[in-house]
Amino acid sequence: MQLVVQKYGGSSVATLEKMNKVANAVIKRKKEGFNVVVVVSAMGKTTNNLIEMAKSISKEPCKRELDMLMATGEQVSSSLLSIIFQEKGYDSISLTGFQAGIKTEGVHTKNKISEIDTDKIKRYLEEDKIVVVAGFQGINTEGDITTLGRGGSDTTAVALAAKLKCECEIYTDVDGIYSVDPRLFSNAKRLDYISYEEMMEMSCLGAKVMEARSVELAYKYNVPIYVASSHQKGKGTYIKELDKEMEHKVITGLTVSDNVLMETINQVPYSSEYISDIFSRLAKEEVNIDMISQTSSGDGYVNISFTTSKEDEGTVDAVMKEYIKNTPGINVKKDTDITKISVVGMGMRNESGVASKIFKLFSDNSINFKQVTTSEISISYIINASDKEKAVNVLCEAFNL
Repeated sequence: MQLVVQKYGGSSVATLEKMNKVANAVIKRKKEGFNVVVVVSAMGKTTNNLIEMAKSISKEPCKRELDMLMATGEQVSSSLLSIIFQEKGYDSISLTGFQAGIKTEGVHTKNKISEIDTDKIKRYLEEDKIVVVAGFQGINTEGDITTLGRGGSDTTAVALAAKLKCECEIYTDVDGIYSVDPRLFSNAKRLDYISYEEMMEMSCLGAKVMEARSVELAYKYNVPIYVASSHQKGKGTYIKELDKEMEHKVITGLTVSDNVLMETINQVPYSSEYISDIFSRLAKEEVNIDMISQTSSGDGYVNISFTTSKEDEGTVDAVMKEYIKNTPGINVKKDTDITKISVVGMGMRNESGVASKIFKLFSDNSINFKQVTTSEISISYIINASDKEKAVNVLCEAFNL
């Protein structure tokens, strides 16, 4: 019997009525001759609500306890969906991340999957059960419940598909991958296919449809991912290895992220020791640095700017406060009223002039940028948040997105 892993996001299981629709879709695949492993997120905005409750008690709640709290959301979803299957006459069982054999490592709220023991899942599948797994969670070597960070249920689904050697289907509130978020540009085009590399880049740069680690796992283990809507019929998007049937455009997509802050550290002594110390402190706290620039201010000093996620603002503030205390004479400026806008496309490997075209577009439209960085298939700019809408429209029109 064929096997498929399906993942349903929070909007797809937000109510019992929506869960019932999910159950009918899974049962349809079951009738088509598939064994199905279903991975679910928490209902609607449950996770955000749980975090808000914790932060109403403590400004910086213990991350171990946050993991314990947040993991309950997916357990509610998985158990309720399993009960629905059973009421419809289908044998089903719900599993926590721990019960599904998902082992993790790292820091709390940002764990990574280290290993999956699928023996229990395989046994239930052999018994013809529909297996419903709570996404976003696992267990570490200390026996503590852990969570996998933003988009963790996608990672759970892809990791299970890789281990079980089957396709992975991601069902969400959008009908596939778009060249740009349709909420930002109404004429955005839905893509039939996108390569793993392009999707990874877009995810890392702010696209919210897929989480970067899940696409990286799919790329590593060659797991095809199908992304489609759970609310409406129609074609979705395949994320897969680049091949001849996929259209080759210079720019495939554009991403926008408001979840970014920029720190500028002025008058840092020009010494690798001082510069290393800044980023070592941040790395120790698991702060993921995105863009970095360094300029000389003369007299043996440099100014350093870097960007990171607003989610790490409290951690960055604490690290900078300690750094300033130990390094007299420097000062730090934080900028949160900014947006990162990026263009992504495999075609940039073979076509020059994309950066110069964007610089000209920005110049012609009075859009200033604070930082710019490039990779082999992307270019990213930090701009003022007030210029976001203008920049999106200008780039989408220029590159036919």
